[in-house]
Amino acid sequence: MTGPEDGVAAGRAVPRPWRLSAEAAGALARFPPRTAALSWEETCHGRAAVTRRLLRPPFLASDSRARYWRETALLRMLDWLELHPGDTWQERWKATGTDAAVGRDWRPGVLAGLAAAGRPDPPAGLARMLGVGLLQLAGADVVRPALPWLLATASPTRLPDEMALRDPEGFSALAALRAECAASGSTFRLGLQRIALVMAAKGGLARDITPGDCMELMERSSEVIPGRSAGNSPFFYELLRRAGGFPPGAPPTVRMISTRFPGQLTPEQLVGRYDLACGPVRDLLVDYLRERQPGIDYSTLKAVTTALALRFWKDLETHHPGIGSLRLPPGIAAAWKQRLRAVSADSAVTVMNLVRAFYLDLAQWALDEPARWGPWAVPCPVRSGDLQFKKEITRRKARMDQRTRERLPLLPALAAAALRGRSTAAATLEAARAAGPGELFTVAGRTLRRASVCRPSPFRVWAEDPGTGRRRDLIREEDSAFWAWAAVEVLRTTGIRIEELTELSHHSLVQYRVPATGELIPLLSVAPSKTDEERLLVISPELADVLSAVISRIRGSDGIVPLLAAYDKHECTWNPPMPLLFQRDIGAERRPVPAHGIRGLIHAMIASAGLVGPSGTPLAFTPHDFRRIFATDAKRRGVASDATFRDLREDGAVRDGGPSTAGRRSRRQSEAAGQEGVTGACWVNCQHVASILVASDASMMREKERKGAATREG
Repeated sequence: MTGPEDGVAAGRAVPRPWRLSAEAAGALARFPPRTAALSWEETCHGRAAVTRRLLRPPFLASDSRARYWRETALLRMLDWLELHPGDTWQERWKATGTDAAVGRDWRPGVLAGLAAAGRPDPPAGLARMLGVGLLQLAGADVVRPALPWLLATASPTRLPDEMALRDPEGFSALAALRAECAASGSTFRLGLQRIALVMAAKGGLARDITPGDCMELMERSSEVIPGRSAGNSPFFYELLRRAGGFPPGAPPTVRMISTRFPGQLTPEQLVGRYDLACGPVRDLLVDYLRERQPGIDYSTLKAVTTALALRFWKDLETHHPGIGSLRLPPGIAAAWKQRLRAVSADSAVTVMNLVRAFYLDLAQWALDEPARWGPWAVPCPVRSGDLQFKKEITRRKARMDQRTRERLPLLPALAAAALRGRSTAAATLEAARAAGPGELFTVAGRTLRRASVCRPSPFRVWAEDPGTGRRRDLIREEDSAFWAWAAVEVLRTTGIRIEELTELSHHSLVQYRVPATGELIPLLSVAPSKTDEERLLVISPELADVLSAVISRIRGSDGIVPLLAAYDKHECTWNPPMPLLFQRDIGAERRPVPAHGIRGLIHAMIASAGLVGPSGTPLAFTPHDFRRIFATDAKRRGVASDATFRDLREDGAVRDGGPSTAGRRSRRQSEAAGQEGVTGACWVNCQHVASILVASDASMMREKERKGAATREG
């Protein structure tokens, strides 16, 4: 029997088809994949010319045994292809039908075809070596197998080695990237394999591969290798980009062509994810969302779609098959609300509020357009008494206040643990680098052994616990410890939101000179976020040290902070490239640290430090806890905080800077307009703000001195 909570849980979104983001689709239009050619010079050569070419350098093997098998396999492959019709070797290959047999072993068919034609019996082991013959033909661009077949076949192997004979310069440049790449050896080899596949299927050299070829390969790979397999890694795109093979305007990051960042969906696609059975209601929801779309952002559009299509109508279809009217009988409406509350009382109020707004909008719109909306204007199943906002807000505030009271005394211990973790990780890495392979070293009372590796890498320093044998990547640990410390320090000293933290850039650091005294006041410009307002925060000496350490870490050898494009998970769009402060190396690519990455770093640091809460359970600390604690502490001490800036804005002391377009994400500072936005209108009456902040800090220092003197006198 279905429980009250099963209806909502059962209504899941159907799997989303493979699709590119808007940015990737635009790149695909500018740099389309190369079409499969029907004929080219190498495939038109006769048998004698092909044989003569492949039995000479650079295709000639170095030892006699390898030369024997390469020649034998090549001649038998040519014998087999000649059994099929066609004027070129590519036409004969297509006539064999092998490309269509994706995933099946093709070699038994070759042997059977040769035997049926009365060719001499093959030597023992030829079936295993037939792939070498096809490998030579593909490497010399005599035949071009289809991409899906190449992705699924188990033979031939070692395709990159053969393509390196065709394009020695290109593969030498790719191999040189190994020394600059933090990716593992297996990931790097897989990247070369994917590049070789494109060359085998499309011809040409590595530098001829287009971004469209890469996106086509990823799409075919997702079809042949379903799921998030390592075989679907887009790392090969990063190799080609770093090798300088792409023209200007190509996507600057491999993640832009990844389906993990699909971009915005249309209302039809959003509703279509839930596979609703009732066509008229499905079309109504799509029309309703289209009507509301211009006035809301994309994250709100998704939330409304989830509430109406999944939590409301899909749930009704699951429990009442065949339902087709918005006019719900009282019993059905009551049962739906009960199922919602059984899952979560808080989310139930939000969903019911959106459903009520849906019904009221239809009723209002029916007055203006009765032919379009009139048939759907029916009584709303959600009454005003179902929406107990005041009680919900009171309960939520009580929970948050209690959470803040519990974590406020633990903040110093958390900050100390983050600093200790960073110092210990750095000292451990330094000691490991000084130790030789197999040598023991001790840091902070813990003994480790420098691991011996076959292929040392400057991006990996491995150590192992002598007791357990568990290996640790000390470079990765030091990097994670540093960014966990930096995130904790910035969050606790500024009280900014997690989204604002990830969007801090080099342009966020600005200065203001007080005209009367000539004093320079460092300020942190926080991009528009929840309140759609840009804010200025004074940078304390403690915060200045943290930001200085961050900038020193991320600067390139030329002293410039790299420009990175970050993905906005709320709007599902890519922001313009910016010199973001929170960025780190992942594999061969420098990437922005996303919000979930910040949370993961903080949680891992807390777990490693063994911090516990008041109840003795592991401490749970979210980025927003820092903001609540900061606001509570600032209010208690009377120090300027976000609320102070809001009051100043209302009084006209500070005005928004940057472009004037509406929307909090449209006013973020790009690399081109960032400095202008910070130093423009945002500085109107900044002297007044600075004087208030300086006075606030001075009063705080005087209060500390007074308390200290009173303590000494007592």
